[in-house]
Amino acid sequence: MFKKILLTILLGYTAFSNAQDAVHNYGAMQIHGSTMVGFHMDLINDGEFDKNSGLVGFYGFDKSIVVSGSNIPVFYDAEIAVDNGLYLDTQIDVTNNVNLIVGDVITPRIDTNIFTNFMENAFYVGENDVSLIDGYAAFTNKDNFTFPVGDDNRLRPLGISSDEIDPLVKCAYFYEDPNSPSVFGKSFETQKIASEYMSVSEKEYWHLEGEALTTVTLTWDELSNIGALAEYLGDLKVVGWHKEQDEWVNLGNTNVEGGLAGGSITSLPFIPNDYEILTLGGNADKVEQFDTIELDNYYMTPNGDGKNDYLVLDGIEVSPNNSLQIFNRYGVLVYSKENYQNEFDGTSNRESVISRDMGLSTGIYFYIITMHDLKQRHQGYLYLSVKQ
Repeated sequence: MFKKILLTILLGYTAFSNAQDAVHNYGAMQIHGSTMVGFHMDLINDGEFDKNSGLVGFYGFDKSIVVSGSNIPVFYDAEIAVDNGLYLDTQIDVTNNVNLIVGDVITPRIDTNIFTNFMENAFYVGENDVSLIDGYAAFTNKDNFTFPVGDDNRLRPLGISSDEIDPLVKCAYFYEDPNSPSVFGKSFETQKIASEYMSVSEKEYWHLEGEALTTVTLTWDELSNIGALAEYLGDLKVVGWHKEQDEWVNLGNTNVEGGLAGGSITSLPFIPNDYEILTLGGNADKVEQFDTIELDNYYMTPNGDGKNDYLVLDGIEVSPNNSLQIFNRYGVLVYSKENYQNEFDGTSNRESVISRDMGLSTGIYFYIITMHDLKQRHQGYLYLSVKQ
């Protein structure tokens, strides 16, 4: 161990100069084996600092530290404990682990080319409201990842899952009104919507760049004010500002978890690069106070005999613009459909339901059908009898 540390110090002595308030690398630095090197001042990297296998730590009490320079430093393990934040003026790459202890990693939001990049096998630990990536995080050559991004002391992660490896994906979270964004040079007007039955959050949004077909999972907390978007969590949806259509479109809801104070929602697959920003959406009728009418209760026996195989709702044809939700007795959403046309056959279409392709089990379910054309919401019970 002593030899490794001594070798690193000798290399460092010839590789960088120690200015009054910064370490300036203009040669070739390497951190070997289990060696640990701590920076308590700014790092300027104009040399080679990309063949490391030890730990690089940034430590600052009641101060900030800046990483800059013309070359990208590549760390194996990185540790962040900087009270007033680690500011990046250049991209940094991590090949193994980032330990977020205290203080944010801060990137300029106006420049998407500066980010913390998690390489193929890299991960992180310790993320929380006081230690997150405030600005852009990225990953390289992965098919799923959760970005530890946030803003204004709020961790607001975004998760993605793709069917293929994406070479580079970037993400940042903005706690601001999309009608008046701080860096995009245009307004994403929340009233410009592809469907008159959709509403868009004015509290926050995410910017995501990626070229692979992807599902995303967005999160919310108390400040997201989800209650203003939807009366029922099943009414929530992921929405995105489409670049070509120049308006907000519905990206769906395949799974929702949590409550009004906090939770997550997963979208349908889409290509992130087709959209400027993403946020949470709901139903426009939330503020219209629809009349709620008790509808008939229904009985289903989906066994293929042609009798009661489907949930056929009376009068659905007079309101083709509708949305159906079915919940089990525990309040879990097991089926949802926009523009329902009597096709429910007892099979769930929600990712959260185990063995959904095998059909739902026998029991009592609760349904809500929102008929937008009539400005009415009907609800009732459904008894599902499944032959075992």
